[in-house]
Amino acid sequence: MHCKDIDGLMTELGCEHHPVNWRLFIDSSKTSLKAVLLHNGNIKPSIPWAVQHLQKETYRTVKILLDLLEYPKYNWKICSDLKVVSLHLGLQLGYTKNMCFLCLWNSRQDSSHYAVKVSPPRQSPQIGKHNVQHQPLVSSANVFLPPVHIKLGLMKNFVKAMNRDGDGFKFLKDFFGADKSDAKLKSGVFVGPEIRKLMLNEEFDSRLTGCLECFQTG
Repeated sequence: MHCKDIDGLMTELGCEHHPVNWRLFIDSSKTSLKAVLLHNGNIKPSIPWAVQHLQKETYRTVKILLDLLEYPKYNWKICSDLKVVSLHLGLQLGYTKNMCFLCLWNSRQDSSHYAVKVSPPRQSPQIGKHNVQHQPLVSSANVFLPPVHIKLGLMKNFVKAMNRDGDGFKFLKDFFGADKSDAKLKSGVFVGPEIRKLMLNEEFDSRLTGCLECFQTG
């Protein structure tokens, strides 16, 4: 079951449908696979859009769901758990050698864990190479990292690796002001609302030119 007219549905709900303001969330329970539109600012309520009963998370079912939703027409950002993200990008599931959708980190090379800090980024996917099993259904540039994984340490490690004298870190100090002590900033201690507020700030992105290189090498 799915809605065939998302623009009409939005109009009935009193919302203007600008795809850039929404993200697509796909997940499953024991009995169904569901697709929901989430507002990027979490100001508006979520909109259930499609459900597949008695279906599991597989490449085939996710492809059918995206076809029904006319995904290429709207090209929403994707926000799902890492398993569904892998399905979107056509990656092989399970304990594979190159499981990350961002880089070619070798999960089986135990001697390099915590020693090699930089892995080459994934380039154009080719079926049969680096655990790419199917044609990607979405672009990796359209994938939002799941918030739970951001809260579990990505933001903390990112801030700890930033140059303390760089524009990015100075912006953090001005952005949070007296609400965040220097000790908490240097330790990368943030809560969920602070992370979301920072990610929505466009100026922060423009200050990260030198910081991203620092994070990749540090």
